[in-house]
Amino acid sequence: MLSVDKALTLVGQNVGPVPEIENVALLETEGRFLARDIIAPINLPPFFNSAVDGYAVRFADLAPSGETILPMGARVAAGEMGEASPPLQAVRIFTGAPMPPGLDTVLMQEDVRLSGNDVVLPQGLKAGSNCRPAGEDIQAGALALAAGRVMTPECIALAAALGVSVVPVRRRISVAVFSTGNEIVSPGSPLGAAQIYDANRFLLQALLRRLGADVTDFGILKDDRAATAHALREAANKNDVIITSGGVSTGEEDLVKAAVEDVGSLTFWRLAVKPGRPVAMGVIPSSVAGEGAAFVGLPGNPVAVFVTFAHLVRPLLTALGGGQPSAPVALPVKVAFPYRKKANRREYVRVALRTTPEGVIEAVKHPQDGAGVLTSLTQTDGLVELREGVESIALGDTVGFLSYALLR
Repeated sequence: MLSVDKALTLVGQNVGPVPEIENVALLETEGRFLARDIIAPINLPPFFNSAVDGYAVRFADLAPSGETILPMGARVAAGEMGEASPPLQAVRIFTGAPMPPGLDTVLMQEDVRLSGNDVVLPQGLKAGSNCRPAGEDIQAGALALAAGRVMTPECIALAAALGVSVVPVRRRISVAVFSTGNEIVSPGSPLGAAQIYDANRFLLQALLRRLGADVTDFGILKDDRAATAHALREAANKNDVIITSGGVSTGEEDLVKAAVEDVGSLTFWRLAVKPGRPVAMGVIPSSVAGEGAAFVGLPGNPVAVFVTFAHLVRPLLTALGGGQPSAPVALPVKVAFPYRKKANRREYVRVALRTTPEGVIEAVKHPQDGAGVLTSLTQTDGLVELREGVESIALGDTVGFLSYALLR
C-alpha cells in the first residue's frame, strides 16, 4: 500500500496546471487559482498617514521631559491634503489623513488635554508613533500575491487595496462525479428493501464546488464492467478529473478498478490510511482531442470519502490549478482518550474539542468509529492525525489535530 506522503509526492511530480488562463473581474475570483504573479503597482498605504485620531507634531518640538504645550494649528481630515505646518504647532488630524509635511508623530486624542487654544501633550512618546509610512504594508514593485495561490477573501481585499480590478486566473477545473453500486439510489427516488440513499455523490459535489471546480453529476453507475468502462471513457472526453466512489476494493462486485484498467491505467491502488484504504488513482485517455482525465476512485463509505478527498483530491485540484500541493498542518492538542493502531498506516480519528475546567483544550473521540457513520462528521470538529510510526497514544498525550475547516 502507498503511503499518504508518497501519494502526495506523486501528484506534485506528475500533475501540471491546466494551460488556459482567464482574465476575471476581481469579485469573481474567489476560490480560483491565480495564474500570474500580482506585483504591487502602488505603495500600500500610498502616502504617509495617521493611524489614529489625534494631534500631529514634530517629534523635535516635544520636551525631553514633562509635558509639552503647543498652540493648535490646522485641521486635516481623511481625504484632505494638509499644508506644511510651522514649527512648534500641533495639527488636529484624523485616522487615514495624510501627515502634513514636516510632521512625523501623532498623539492619540485620549492622551491629550486641551487648554483653551493650546494642546497639552504628555511625555514618553517615541518618534513616528501612531503613523503609517507609505509602503508600510507593501511597497510598489513588490510581490503581492504569487501565482498558484487560491484567491481567498483576504487576497481579494489586498488586490482591491492595490487598485487591481481584473485578475488572471486558471480556468475552472472540470470534474465528473459518479457513484457506483446496485444498492445505491438518489435522494427523492423510492428506496428498495436492500438499498440506501447516495450520500457520497452529494458530499463530493459540495466539496468540489467549495474548491471552485465545475462539477458534472454523472449519476449512479450500476455494477456492470462494460457500462462502467464506457461511462469513464465518455467522461474523460470532457473533463479534467473523474471521481468515483465505491467499487475499488477487492470484492467480486467491485468492478470499477477493472473497468479503469480496461480503458486506461492505474498509478496506484490502495492507500495506507484509515479510513480509506481502497483508493485508486490513474489516467483515462480521451477518445477525442485532448490528454484525457485524471481518475480517482474513492472508497464507498462516506467518512472514508471525506478523508481521502482531503488528502488526495484536494491536492490534485491544487496541482491542476497551478498551486503546490501540500499536506494540511496539524495543530497540537491533548487527547482525552487512549488509542491503539497498526504501524505503517496513517489513521484519522474523529474528535470533538472541549475545554477543561483548567482551560486546556482537549480532543474527545467520537464513540462510533465506523467509516459509514455520517454523524461522526457532523458531531465532531476535526480529525486527530496519527502518523505511520505511532502505534498507541495515552490519555493526555499531545497529538496533531486537523480542523474540518482546513480539509473542506
